Amino acid sequence: MLLTSGGVVVLELKGKIQPSQADIDQAAAYARDLRNYHRACADRQVEAVLVPTRATGYSGFRNGVHICGPDALDAFVGDLNRRVSAVPVASDVFLSEDAYRPLPTLVEAARELFRSGEVRSVWRARAETDPAVDRIAAIIHEAARTKSRRLMLVTGVPGAGKTLVGLRTVHAHFLDDLAVARNGERCVPAVFLSGNGPLVEVLQYELRGAGGDGKAFVRGVKEYVRRYSRRQALVPAEHVLVFDEAQRAYDPEQVHAKHAGTPGFEAGRSEPEHFIEFADRIPEWCVVVGLIGGGQEIHIGEEAGVGQWATAVAGFATGGEWQVHGPLAVAEHFDQSPVPYHCEPVLNLDTEIRQHQATGVHAFVANLLAAEQSETNRRFAIRLDSLGYHLRITRELGVARQYLRDRYREDLHARFGLVASSKDRDLVRFGVENDFQSTKRVRFGPWYGDDEDVPNSQSCRHLRTCVTEFGAQGLELDAVLLAWGTDLLLTGGRWSNARAIGYRDRRRVRNPFQLRLNAYRVLLTRGRDAVVVFVPPLAELDETFGYLRDSGFQELT
Repeated sequence: MLLTSGGVVVLELKGKIQPSQADIDQAAAYARDLRNYHRACADRQVEAVLVPTRATGYSGFRNGVHICGPDALDAFVGDLNRRVSAVPVASDVFLSEDAYRPLPTLVEAARELFRSGEVRSVWRARAETDPAVDRIAAIIHEAARTKSRRLMLVTGVPGAGKTLVGLRTVHAHFLDDLAVARNGERCVPAVFLSGNGPLVEVLQYELRGAGGDGKAFVRGVKEYVRRYSRRQALVPAEHVLVFDEAQRAYDPEQVHAKHAGTPGFEAGRSEPEHFIEFADRIPEWCVVVGLIGGGQEIHIGEEAGVGQWATAVAGFATGGEWQVHGPLAVAEHFDQSPVPYHCEPVLNLDTEIRQHQATGVHAFVANLLAAEQSETNRRFAIRLDSLGYHLRITRELGVARQYLRDRYREDLHARFGLVASSKDRDLVRFGVENDFQSTKRVRFGPWYGDDEDVPNSQSCRHLRTCVTEFGAQGLELDAVLLAWGTDLLLTGGRWSNARAIGYRDRRRVRNPFQLRLNAYRVLLTRGRDAVVVFVPPLAELDETFGYLRDSGFQELT
């Protein structure tokens, strides 16, 4: 890095004549991270320069990166200094310990919460989530002070930090003063619960040192429902229940299917009804916090959505103790409810932070899945590329794998993996093992967490084993290799799921086409840096490939 009067210049040297796309994207990511996470670069020009050491001259500007041979580097920096003149950043300021705070992954943030009770302060990202955390803590304290019962719904686009908000609420000491003694023991005031099995498995695997195999940090909804539904007299130890992925809560039929064999279990209630009933047992006061993501319902029994929470809380309205807090986005579900609804704008997280401030990924994916005009999508894609978020495409799986290995060769902590839809029937012919038997053998903790050199490693970095939308939802990778299946293909300008594998219990699926769209929405939004799409060389996928390429996915060669 050169600290010059023209700004900050990031040099990435490669022993080549011609750089690859992976080389260019790697250099662009360095500059993006400095712009977004280094305090000294906030108001300065940051230039990424790729230097193929065997090349000569200035080769141009591609994807936000200057390509420049060693012989032309001095002239390039001199010209930059002439165009922009400022006092260079002092090296001690630039290298100070707290100057550079990159956005942690969800797993990294969970580790930091466990070790220190706090997550590093990222000067831009915290501004997007702190207001929600502060308001949640304030409402919880208000409920404790007034001895009342509250349901709080927090909404947000994919990648806006909903899960992190929930984890911080529970584990970042905001509620320590509310801990109470019960049965002679001091109880923690809140518990973080998730119905997302892979997320629970990954966090418990990473935090198995936290006691109870990580269950002190995060617990599964299924286990919680089983414990409290079969013993009506059992009172939860916590006053605050945080339910992640609350829009995916099971309807009564799916709850029955999951718990029918549990001794003492009584059928007929949805998961929201169970949770409100559990909370109602807690003496004096309680708060249920539901974290809600839009358009991510992907399984049987998840399609009832937010309306189930309105029904659940209305069932306990006779005592007049319950109140609901949430943003305008879900207020309509409570229009006919006897429970008071308080509109709280800060409980809607509408800015993506997963993709390093590259806001617009969610909107781009929504347009893409709406089969909008590819020219509109292309404008979105160009903007995302300028912000350091890369969309790449190929019809050769080997090319996609090599791109990711080259891009992250020098970053052994980066995580990139192979993902695909669970309802495709053709990808296995091309080396993508997305079939049920293969994917059920994947252990999500090691897949997301292990390095490549761990003995018998199942690390995602090997790009061999595949996870589907069920193993990817709520989690993230630095980049995803998405194998596009024939279960969602473009035909005459419209998406079709005609070739998708059917559901065994079809009568319970309200809209299988919407579930396919939601599955691809999940898969397309898992990458923090990039999404690389592999479209198999099948004639029926030609139109799909053309649409994605014309929509801004840059073809790898």
